[in-house]
Amino acid sequence: MADLLADNPLLLLFTCLAVGTAVGSVRIRGFSLGPAAVLFTALALSAWDGRLELPAILGQLGLAVFAYTIGVASGPSFFGALRHALAPMVSVAAVLVAAAALAYGVGSAFGLDIGVIAGIYAGALTNTPALAAATEQLDGAAGPTVGYSVTYLGGVLVMLAAAAWTLRRRAPQPAPPADEPGVPAPILELTLEVTRRDLPSLGDLAHLGDRPVLFSRVKHEGRVRVPTEDTVLAPGDLVSAIGRPDDVEALAARVGRPAEEHLPLDRRQLDMRRMTLSNRRLSGLSVGELGLGRRFGAVATRVRRGDVDLLAADDIVVMQGDRIRVIAPRSRLPEVARYLGDSERGPGDLNPLGLSLGLAIGLLVGLIPLPAPGGGTFEIGFAAGPLIVGLLLGRAARTGPVVWSVPYTAGLSLQNLGILIFLAAAGSRAGGDLIDSLQSPAGVRIATAGLIVTLTAAVALVVVIRSFGLGGGRAAGTIAGAQTQPAVLAFAQERTQDQRVGLGYAMVFPAAMITKILCAQLLTLL
Repeated sequence: MADLLADNPLLLLFTCLAVGTAVGSVRIRGFSLGPAAVLFTALALSAWDGRLELPAILGQLGLAVFAYTIGVASGPSFFGALRHALAPMVSVAAVLVAAAALAYGVGSAFGLDIGVIAGIYAGALTNTPALAAATEQLDGAAGPTVGYSVTYLGGVLVMLAAAAWTLRRRAPQPAPPADEPGVPAPILELTLEVTRRDLPSLGDLAHLGDRPVLFSRVKHEGRVRVPTEDTVLAPGDLVSAIGRPDDVEALAARVGRPAEEHLPLDRRQLDMRRMTLSNRRLSGLSVGELGLGRRFGAVATRVRRGDVDLLAADDIVVMQGDRIRVIAPRSRLPEVARYLGDSERGPGDLNPLGLSLGLAIGLLVGLIPLPAPGGGTFEIGFAAGPLIVGLLLGRAARTGPVVWSVPYTAGLSLQNLGILIFLAAAGSRAGGDLIDSLQSPAGVRIATAGLIVTLTAAVALVVVIRSFGLGGGRAAGTIAGAQTQPAVLAFAQERTQDQRVGLGYAMVFPAAMITKILCAQLLTLL
């Protein structure tokens, strides 16, 4: 078997992926190794037989695809967080930089190699792209993988404990603003009966507050139609309003009162249908730029991306694979479907031009020589380059005819496959070194250093998070985002239904990812 695997690298790769994924799916008290099990599987195989080593180019490919697609997916929320949560993001980044300095100090005091120290930092903070960046900077040396492998499990367990502690110390929190990035606010649809006279047009009513309210139907003199911005309501009219609950309720007090009749139930003249955006030419446009009202007398009310519903405000950018809820005259729904595409191929359409061009730009940026702190130059590499370019292009969504955004489903699949390939490649090159470390006094020193870094970072994160008045679910989500650890996120979400868990995670995740990658690379230059 060893001979067969050694002679067939692709067979070896998918054996690692199959076995590791199966092991990683096993849950014990809500905890699972997840993708990291692929790394440990590859380590075990390479420790069993030193010939079971995957080509380095496979790891580079997986890393670049993972980093770029996660950047494209995180771009909008990252730049949104810069406007709304800059102080917490900067504070979390400062904690992660301090953790890197601590890792260097403790590792040097323990007499550890700089590559192992970089791996300790990546493992203690459970960040695989940081491991990749350090490994690449050291031309594939095994030291970072050894440090990462010994410290990873402790990094997960300590942060799980920190998240559990914050969940037990819940603090009353106001509802997050609708325009804050992360998990969107709940959406309420309510039919209102108009009792007031001399109201402004719906276009003005929609923007009276800080957040928009959408109108999907108006019933006037027994006829139901899609309203426009110029529609003016009169006493006795019914209007269907959609938005955040407090905004819709405030609007109800402004125009009249909640009605007993629910307009969406009347589908004789207007009907509703969810349509998949598969027309590539429309990807990257905003809801307003789709022109559904002008073209078809229709209105979009929600955009479903993955498992999340977004209010279809005019400035929401739509992507291939999004499912758009459209209200239109029954006879015109087929026209709207043809315009949007409404094909199930949309979620899996990779858009090869935008993906390939974006990756090429990211790889080129990763090759640009930058001045190193101790003199000379260094390259940010196949992790940071594609990630940074992905963030920028993800925010832009499209440039002329080139669409940068990746459909949610396809992007998630690429992220998972990319990181699994990298983990298999990295683990296959470090099994022997890991066994040597575990059998020597160095293994104890590595594990101790990792626990010191993780514990210090956990305490610092809790202090910083609480200094901003965050508590409960949002604090736990922020810890998960700072740790860039899906296991901590899943744990917090299982323990509470608080939507602030996802909000906190999304708020700091991209900044934490970039900080860790750069810190891991800088450690290798010291």
